[in-house]
Order: sequence, then C-alpha cells, then structure tokens
Amino acid sequence: MNDNFEQLIKLWFAEDIGDGDHTTLSCIPATAIGKSQLIVKENGVLAGVEVARQIFKAFDPDLKMTIYIKDGAQVKVGDIAFIVEGRIQSLLQTERLMLNVMQRMSGVATRTSQYVKMLEGTNTRVLDTRKTTPGLRLLEKEAVKIGGGVNHRIGLYDMILLKDNHVDFAGGIDKAIIRAQNYCKEKGKELKIEIEVRSFDELAQVMAIGGVDRIMLDNFSVENTRKAVEIIAGKFETESSGGITFDTLRQYAECGVDFISVGALTHSVKSLDLSFKAL
Repeated sequence: MNDNFEQLIKLWFAEDIGDGDHTTLSCIPATAIGKSQLIVKENGVLAGVEVARQIFKAFDPDLKMTIYIKDGAQVKVGDIAFIVEGRIQSLLQTERLMLNVMQRMSGVATRTSQYVKMLEGTNTRVLDTRKTTPGLRLLEKEAVKIGGGVNHRIGLYDMILLKDNHVDFAGGIDKAIIRAQNYCKEKGKELKIEIEVRSFDELAQVMAIGGVDRIMLDNFSVENTRKAVEIIAGKFETESSGGITFDTLRQYAECGVDFISVGALTHSVKSLDLSFKAL
C-alpha cells in the first residue's frame, strides 16, 4: 500500500466515522469477537478484494481475512467471497466503506468484461477514459484492468492527448503537434503523443506532419472509420472514440482499429450487489 492510498483510506474513514460510530459503540462490547462473510447477490466479475484487505488492515490489523474468491473471478448469486473474523466493532465500522468500494469496483469490472467479450476474435482492445469519480480514479481504472480492459492515460501527466480544444486554441494541428514535440524535448519527457481528428481533412494534416504515436478518430461513422484505418495503414496506432455504444462496438472493432475508448466503463456503471453479513 503506498502512502497516497493510506491517506485515501484515512479520509474515507474520517468521512464515515467522524468522532465515532455511536451506534456500534453503544451496543457492542469492545471485547466481543465475531465473523462476517461477503455474500455475492448478483452475477458478475468480482473486484476490490485486495483493496478490501487493505481497508480491514488499516482499520484493525487484528482482523483475520480468509479469501475464497480472488479479484477477476466470475461470481454468481450466493457465492461467498471471503470471511473476516475479529472484533465485532471493527467489522461493523468497516462494513459500509468496504462494500462501497467493492460494489463500485465490481460493477466497473463486470461492465468492462462485457465489452471485452464483445471484442473477442478481433485485435481491438477497450480503453477506459478520465471520466471517473474524483478521488476514486485509481480504483476504477484498476477495476477496468481486472475486467480485462486496458488503461488509457491515468491523468494529464502521463501522456499528451491533443484534443479538439487544444488544436483550436493552439491555432491548428501543425502548431499543436510541433509545440508538443518541442515541449517534450525541452522538458526531457518521453511521453506518447496522441491527437484527435474530427475529419478526413484533419487526418490528412496529421498524416503529412507525423510526429505522433496514435490518432484518435472522433465521432467517425463505422464506414468512415474503415476508410480512415485504411489511410493510416499501420503507420500510427488508431483509436475510435465518441458515440460508440455497446451495440455498435463490434462494428467499429471490425474496421481494424487498435483501441476503442469507452467512457461508460466508469461514468455510468451500476454497482454489483454484495452484502457483508454476520456469520
């Protein structure tokens, strides 16, 4: 567990417990020992088991966790993922935080696995985006990986992605690319450069200038995506984005794009139903 994650867990507990879980403290003796089990109540992909372990450890190192199902496993209603034994006060105070994290992560992993399955037999991989819950990005992106997807950039610091606003504010595609290249040289940074194109005219400009690693085809139709991929012809990585639904995903993949980025993996996911019950 890194220092940032330790601080995050502290913030989560501070938000939930404040000056004390007065319900638990008032009715459960401090010395009482018990067990609780995590019960799966909906079919899907389990994610967040390791995060749960770190949550329990951070709150009460004496809690003993026995894991039966690991991250990434397909689960069904009635499965028992793990059992935790220790002070009942600790079990009750960690319950909701652990469930919130695991339900959210499992929902993301389940959704991602559905998209990955839809792409089976193609060479296209599904990417997440920065459309994540503030403060939970690393967890949600980890859940995407657990579900079989691929992380795009983590934030604004680990890749250069020249989108439409950057191009427009910079004064054009050529200026945006050249400035990005010069910036990397001046700062001594080895960052991949990706640029978004909105039309075949913009694509032609990028093909003429070069100097990028990946071209994002923004809101291209399936037919135009196929044509664009033929033009790019392996010179650069390709990514489709914008307006792509679960139902059209396969059609875009069959155009030969390397990646399809899907904001829906994280921004509108239904949590997977789990419960933590006394044993």
